Parts: sequence; C-alpha cells; structure tokens
Amino acid sequence: MMNMLKWVLDLGLAFLLSGLEVAALVAFWFVEGMKKWAAKGGPVPGETSRFFLVLSVGSASLALTSYGLSWADLPVAYASQAVLAALLTSLLILGAGTECGKRISRNRSRRRLRRERRRWHESQREDRRHTSAPVRWRWRRR
Repeated sequence: MMNMLKWVLDLGLAFLLSGLEVAALVAFWFVEGMKKWAAKGGPVPGETSRFFLVLSVGSASLALTSYGLSWADLPVAYASQAVLAALLTSLLILGAGTECGKRISRNRSRRRLRRERRRWHESQREDRRHTSAPVRWRWRRR
C-alpha cells in the first residue's frame, strides 16, 4: 500500500509541476505577445533580456527541483523536471545563438558602412586638392 501511495505521489507531482511550469511559460509568452501587440508589432524595450532571464531562471529552478526530487526518490517527477530543464536550456541556447548572430551581422554592416563613408570622405578631400587655387582658397576660408 505504501509503495502504491508513493507512485501516486510521484505521478501527481510530475503532472502538477510540469503543468505549472508550462502554464507559467504560456502566461509569460502571452504577456510578451500583448506588449508586442500594444506596440503594433514594433520593438518592445527589454524584450530579449526578459526572455533570457525567464529561460535561465526557469531552467535553473527546474534543475534544482529535479535534483531535490531525485533525493526524495521520486523518479517520474525527477525525470519530467530534468526533461523540462533540458528543453528550456536548449531554448535558451537557441535564442542566445540567434541573438548573437543578429548582433554580429548588425555590427559587421555598421563597420562596413563606416568604412565606406570614410573612403567616400577621403575621396572628396582628394577631389578638392585637385581644384584650382582660387577655389581651394575659398574652401580654406570657410
């Protein structure tokens, strides 16, 4: 009878904890979606940092819960929490990789634009050096 009670507790905790985690994530994404909707699809300040914070804290708390459940000898609840922690961690890694790729691309294009502007300005200065003396004199006065 005690063994049966332990299995019921184990399965119940697995479903309850997993359901609460999924509900919390759905609520978070709903709120973030509402913020995006209110901004009419525009950028929402701090969106990325909140996403990373929720995923990192969520995966860490799930890993700690999983560790505690393993000490309590509840294998089903332990496994479900470990799987959810792994899923959140993989989402975090994918999101961070995507964000890093975007930033690298943005910084490369900015550097390229700066380099092109600098070359253009240098070419404009070279063109002015080849002008006649009176025009060059007027340019220096200004």
